[in-house]
Amino acid sequence: MLRSIKNLIGYPIDAVDGRIGKVKDALFDDRYWRLRYVVADTGTWLPGKKVLLSPSHLKSPETGWVGNGFPVDINKSEVEESPGLGTDAPVSRLFEEEYAKYYQLPLYWVDPYMYGSATGPAYVPQEPEEKTEADRQAHEFRMRQIAHHHLRSVHEIIGYHIQAKDDSFGHVEDFIIDDQTWRLQYLVIDTKNWLPGKASLIDIGWVDEFDWNDKTAKVDLLRKQIEMAPRFDPCEAVNRDEEHRLYDYYGKPKDWETPAAPMF
Repeated sequence: MLRSIKNLIGYPIDAVDGRIGKVKDALFDDRYWRLRYVVADTGTWLPGKKVLLSPSHLKSPETGWVGNGFPVDINKSEVEESPGLGTDAPVSRLFEEEYAKYYQLPLYWVDPYMYGSATGPAYVPQEPEEKTEADRQAHEFRMRQIAHHHLRSVHEIIGYHIQAKDDSFGHVEDFIIDDQTWRLQYLVIDTKNWLPGKASLIDIGWVDEFDWNDKTAKVDLLRKQIEMAPRFDPCEAVNRDEEHRLYDYYGKPKDWETPAAPMF
C-alpha cells in the first residue's frame, strides 16, 4: 500500500510487549530510494539515545477508527540493549554494522534493493584472509560509494524548495512510500505559493539531486510541466488509476514497468 511518510510521523510504535514511543523521523538512502530506518522518539524511557528501527522489523502501519499504530516484531528489552547512539549523533557505517550484527540483519548495502521481496544473508563476521589487489580496489570503490551516498532525513528535506530545469517552483511537502517494499515512490510538491491549494506528484526517480547547502530538490522537469500536472489530493489514497494519469501526463515509462535505476 502507498502511504504518506509525513502522516506516519507521530504514529505510536508498539513492540510485541508494549509501547516503545512514536515515529519521529525516517531515514532513507538517496541512491536506491529505500527506507533504511524509522527513528523512534522514546520520550523519557530511553533519554539521550537515538533509537533506530530497521524495516526488517516493521509491520504494516495500522489505521482505522480504533486509532493509528506502527507495530514492530521485536520486544522492548531488545531495543533497550541495542547499540547506543546519541540523539544528535550521525548514523555512521560503523554503527550500522554493529546494529546489523546485534539484530542479525542483512547488510543492506550488499543487496541495496532490499527490503521487501529482496532479502540477503544475515550479518556474519568474516575471518581475516589475505586480500588480493582486486579485493583492495573493490573495497576502496565501496568506501568511496559510502562516502558520497549516505542516509537522508525525511524531516530535514520536507520544506526544501523545488528547482525545476528552468525556475524555482514550490517546495517538498511529503514523500509517498510503499509499505511492502519500503521504497520511496513519489515526491509530493506543494505549489501553493504560486498556485493556491495545488499539490502534485512526481516519480522519485525524476529527482536529480538534493542540494543540502541551498536546501533545494533539483528535478528533471520544467516549471510549466509541474504547473499543469494533475492535481494531487493528499487526503486521498494513491491508487493505480492516479498513477496511470501521472505517467501518461508526463509521457514517461510507468515505474512498475521499468524500475528506476540508481540516481548516481
